Amino acid sequence: MSEASSEPMGLFERYLSLWVALCIVLGVGLGAAFPSVFQATAGLEYANVNLVVAVFIWIMIYPMMVNVDFASIRDVGRKPKGLCITLVVNWLVKPFSMAALGILFFEHVFAGFVAPETAKEYIAGMILLGVAPCTAMVFVWSQLVKGDANYTLVQVSINDLIMIVAFAPIAALLLGVTDIVVPWHTLLLSVLLYVVIPLGAGYVTRRKLDSRGDHDRIADFTAAIKPFSVMGLLATVVLLFGFQAPTILDRPLVIVLIAVPLLIQSYGIFVIAYGWAYVWRVPFSTAAPAALIGTSNFFELAVAVAISLFGLNSGAALATVVGVLVEVPVMLSLVAFANRTRRHFPVSSSS
Repeated sequence: MSEASSEPMGLFERYLSLWVALCIVLGVGLGAAFPSVFQATAGLEYANVNLVVAVFIWIMIYPMMVNVDFASIRDVGRKPKGLCITLVVNWLVKPFSMAALGILFFEHVFAGFVAPETAKEYIAGMILLGVAPCTAMVFVWSQLVKGDANYTLVQVSINDLIMIVAFAPIAALLLGVTDIVVPWHTLLLSVLLYVVIPLGAGYVTRRKLDSRGDHDRIADFTAAIKPFSVMGLLATVVLLFGFQAPTILDRPLVIVLIAVPLLIQSYGIFVIAYGWAYVWRVPFSTAAPAALIGTSNFFELAVAVAISLFGLNSGAALATVVGVLVEVPVMLSLVAFANRTRRHFPVSSSS
């Protein structure tokens, strides 16, 4: 790719936070002005997964999947530190810190603003977010920090396998209930849509581009389609905030109250994982995605379980939705921070 052809993408990336902020405002505005359109779009779902959002997320992560080198994946196991950080933070720290923050804020700090029963539902929604590590969007964040595509894929895949057996027991333990019904169709469909299909498409594309042994063709192709990845992200932001425009406008104080502990949780988890990676001298291309995976959430699963357990209009469902609204701005800020601190991490490592 020539320098001129890649310059517009640099402009997009440089001011991505601004574009996202504008899309948030646009989404809320459009959702308020044309609620029926967004309601109809929200209805295009299967197994609690919105198919329109799924398409945009697929567009976001497909370029990164083209960069996955299957021949190199077998070497990932030789560098276990990044996997260790991801798994410990996601399954031994994050669910319990989220539960603790929920109890702290809604049973103590915000007790005067929220009825006790409603507070319990907010806490439940936060717990469900904490037990569901990200599957899809982390590929986008990893791409923005120029993370190791192969390593990120392995991290996400192992998380998904653990989630199948650990989600229900941990959620049941923290919620204090034993009848957690995991919506397997939501979990499996999400993994299929966000990992398996784009990974397969990326593999086929890579094989075709590399058929002549010219690796530059892969770099040129991913550079050419990279702007579509950012466009997919911006379109997703518009849709998500458009879907929730009535809630945002009708209950702004509640949104703020729920957002406060979620923000503390997000930045706190990132500090733990990123700081751990720094102490362990994990290379940046592994350290940044490891921290970002722990920070972001599998919101489709959390929302689906909250609705099935507590109802569509419950405080738990609202809390999971606020998690969706908070995630994109928070993750962009952490991506920017990671990129600014890149120089403090090793470029490569054997561990």
